[in-house]
Amino acid sequence: MKNTKTVVFGVTGGIAVYKALDVISRLKKENVDVHVIMTKAALEFVNPISFQSLSQNMVIHDMFEEPKAWEIQHISLAKKADLFVVVPATANIIGKIANGIADDMITTTIMATKAPVIFAPAMNVNMYNNPIVQGNIQKLKGFGYEFIAPVSGRLACGDIGEGKLAQTEDIFEVIMSKLYPIKDMIGTKVLVTAGPTIAPIDPVRFITNRSTGKMGYSIAREARDRGANVTLISGPCNEKAPFGVSIIKINTNDEMRTAVISNYEDSDIVIKAAAVSDYKPKVYSSFKIKKSEDILNLEFVRDNDILKELGLHKKKQILVGFAAESNDLLKNAKEKLLKKNLDYIIANDITKTDSGFGTEENKVIILSKDNDPIVLDIMSKKQVARELFNLINKKR
Repeated sequence: MKNTKTVVFGVTGGIAVYKALDVISRLKKENVDVHVIMTKAALEFVNPISFQSLSQNMVIHDMFEEPKAWEIQHISLAKKADLFVVVPATANIIGKIANGIADDMITTTIMATKAPVIFAPAMNVNMYNNPIVQGNIQKLKGFGYEFIAPVSGRLACGDIGEGKLAQTEDIFEVIMSKLYPIKDMIGTKVLVTAGPTIAPIDPVRFITNRSTGKMGYSIAREARDRGANVTLISGPCNEKAPFGVSIIKINTNDEMRTAVISNYEDSDIVIKAAAVSDYKPKVYSSFKIKKSEDILNLEFVRDNDILKELGLHKKKQILVGFAAESNDLLKNAKEKLLKKNLDYIIANDITKTDSGFGTEENKVIILSKDNDPIVLDIMSKKQVARELFNLINKKR
């Protein structure tokens, strides 16, 4: 298997052409080989030199120009592509492909390629909602072509509505997910929890913890990239919702429990990365507690132990928990593993300042019932997720 992936990047004539440059820049930073084809209309918006400079490959825009090598270019690129993307995709290019028209380099190359093809439409809201355009989109989807739906917003023409090109970081994420070399979880249902929960005290106050959700979201993305059907149950955090993942937003322990239990039976792998509140105020005040000179005493009671409940009712599921500890890391993690009937537990030391809460990296130890602990050096949370699924999928 070749190490470098190749994306053939079609650019058509819309006002969002310039945003394609950002997507290509992101891809090059990930060592993706990008070959750009532009329509004549696209040349009216951006000079091809810009795309050539970023892609570091010659830009093709004329079917009949003298080739730079002795090969039929649209056939050569069609064979070379691991993925073909069209950003932005106009109503015109969508209509041409849907009706078998091949009259320029983009359309002929798409017709000739066996690689997956993804369109990212961008156009006026009325054009996008036109039944002819929608019919063409549905027709192409029926043939297996994929679409990154546009978003709503203020369009270049001044109209407000759906038709704005999806965010470039989302387009980039879709492309990288499609190019991901490990696809060993197709058809697997994965349930992930992430972030903190809150325990309300009164209408304006609550207690919570320092979880940012970064680890759980990384796990969800890794499972998605490997082909799994992923449901992410997330407490309040600032992480961006991953595309292609069903996300359920919750706040409290009770809400987390309800969401987890309702999705548990259908799940193959359950990873409880959320930091769920263990205690809640015994009495919730429906009115704001007013400030006084006296000491405020709050009495707390135990809240639901969701992970223990899952362990008691485990059937086919692989159940994974987390142990965030400040002392006796291995001892406490091993006890939790056995007590809650887990298959794996990921232990990390929360006293470390270079990993754990709020950082992009983590340093963990993965424990299981039957094997020696696996110590992972400090690495990105995405890499931790990859190592976890490598381990899980070996045993399945």
